[in-house]
Amino acid sequence: MFHLLRGMHPVRAAAHGQGDAPGTPGHPVARGPKMFDAGTLRYLVLQLIADKPRHGYDIIKAIEQRAGGAYAPSPGAIYPLMHGLVGHGYVAVSLEGNKKLHSITPEGLAFLAANRAYVDAIAARVDAPAGADDDLRHLMHELKAAVLARGRAGEPDAARLDAIRAILRQARTDIEALA
Repeated sequence: MFHLLRGMHPVRAAAHGQGDAPGTPGHPVARGPKMFDAGTLRYLVLQLIADKPRHGYDIIKAIEQRAGGAYAPSPGAIYPLMHGLVGHGYVAVSLEGNKKLHSITPEGLAFLAANRAYVDAIAARVDAPAGADDDLRHLMHELKAAVLARGRAGEPDAARLDAIRAILRQARTDIEALA
């Protein structure tokens, strides 16, 4: 089975239900939900460039800052997206030393204006005030660090890994049981 991704090139879909372990070829590890897909992220990136010309790294840092550190897009998400914005004529590139400086074009401004309500909704989502879920996110990061540290500590130990798995499964069950 093929899917069309990134420029309409065929990519073989992962084989499911064939007994492959997660993380093996044909059975990728699930990463969880993204804050944005590339289609949504482009509106935010374009607005940031409209606010002032920026380098790619500056865009990543601006999004991370606006999200209060809770989210930062990867360079692998940002740079192809910016290339696409240039291809659509929404962004122009000039060289500033050995860095590319991205500036909004009149076409980019028109695109933002035509999609103003959506752009504002995305910005509000990123700029949402800190809340109780920030504490949960912080605790999840601490838990992840502890699990990985204990799971990787010393020599491989099947009993320790089984104990960690049991604790995580029980925690999930307990959380799901909350009213």
